[in-house]
Amino acid sequence: MDTLFTAMENDRRADVAPLAVRMRPRTLDEVVGQAEAVGEGSWLRAAIENDTLSSVILFGPAGTGKTSLAHVIAESTKATFVEVSAIGGTVSDLRREIAEAERRLVSGGLRTILFVDEIHRFNRSQQDALLHAVEDRLVVLVGATTENPFFEVNSALISRSRVVELHSLADEEIARLVRRAVADERGLASCYALEEAACDAIVTLAGGDGRGALTTLELAAGMAAPGTPEEPVAITEAMVRAATPHRVLPYDKNKDMHYDIISAFIKSMRGSDPDAAVYWLARMIDGGEDPKFIARRMYIAASEDIGNADPQALLVAEAAFRAAEVIGYPECRINLAQAAIYLALAPKSNAAEAAIDAALREVRQGPVRKVPDYLRDRHRPGSENYGQYKYPHSYPGGWVDQRYLPEGLERGCFYQPSERGWEAYRTEAAARDRKG
Repeated sequence: MDTLFTAMENDRRADVAPLAVRMRPRTLDEVVGQAEAVGEGSWLRAAIENDTLSSVILFGPAGTGKTSLAHVIAESTKATFVEVSAIGGTVSDLRREIAEAERRLVSGGLRTILFVDEIHRFNRSQQDALLHAVEDRLVVLVGATTENPFFEVNSALISRSRVVELHSLADEEIARLVRRAVADERGLASCYALEEAACDAIVTLAGGDGRGALTTLELAAGMAAPGTPEEPVAITEAMVRAATPHRVLPYDKNKDMHYDIISAFIKSMRGSDPDAAVYWLARMIDGGEDPKFIARRMYIAASEDIGNADPQALLVAEAAFRAAEVIGYPECRINLAQAAIYLALAPKSNAAEAAIDAALREVRQGPVRKVPDYLRDRHRPGSENYGQYKYPHSYPGGWVDQRYLPEGLERGCFYQPSERGWEAYRTEAAARDRKG
């Protein structure tokens, strides 16, 4: 009777489960994508197939199959599979499951696979509760996280586990996942016909997120009464757009994607590509990035990558920062875009950065160099013996041949001007002035 009740309960759960849950792969062959992680010849595939899995941390963006892989392991292994979510779970839950795992191991030799979803949400001390169990093989840990485990998971736990990275699904993989869900009995059971344009729209909106794609498909299908395999109801692009009016691309402020996108933004400006700069800027704005953070990075780039090839760039960046500070979203997006485009189009020179870095190396590693006497401050007794300082404004052209560097250093040892923009013009003009 208990078995019958459990089967009925599972059937009821399956009926109301989201499409993404119903379509979870049951075997490794049903996993879409992730060939590097679980393809033929991979460590993880061999460990699952041979039932020799050791502790592993699955790391990747949302919707890439971390939880699905955990369920494939549950279906494939001879071990007992238990699950704890770090969202609602506690250390007490972990300790209870570890104690049960030890009991199973001692009494019957049964191994336990402990799946901890969102493991990064446990703090360091909570993660410590897993250490001895993983170390002593009381459990085989399968952790799942969207955050970089090398930053968010205890190093001691990392050293006892294998980190396997999953990647966003390619467009063709998302399309395959969606079409399978339309035809599969666990999914829409061929009661709907997905138009090609609708499939393309789902792929675009998904942005590599398999779960998101299946959720969009389910929402779009819900806009019409289901048909039959003989007379399926069409799912159109209009239904998809209506079901998901705004795509939300993943963006994790202060984490990996945050740094990846700001890096792409800076490198696009440095590479003089205004379109790329505006695209990465839009990704940050859409993700809710602090506009002052974006403006600060442009402030730095104005000197680091443009410098005196276009001194105006620093003023433009300053104005953008001020606009971000005073105006804020949504209007300051225009100021940020104007500044990003200006910096991308400006002539480039890293001579200022190279000069100060070279000078700092000399100061820190070179000998202590004396200030030439004639450059020293004159407001002290005995300064009349310092020698003659030549005042440049007293000479034609406002320039006079005079050494300003300490002995042992020569002009050009730090500053190497570029041949671009205002910097090149001023370098040529200064050379002309020196020639008289």
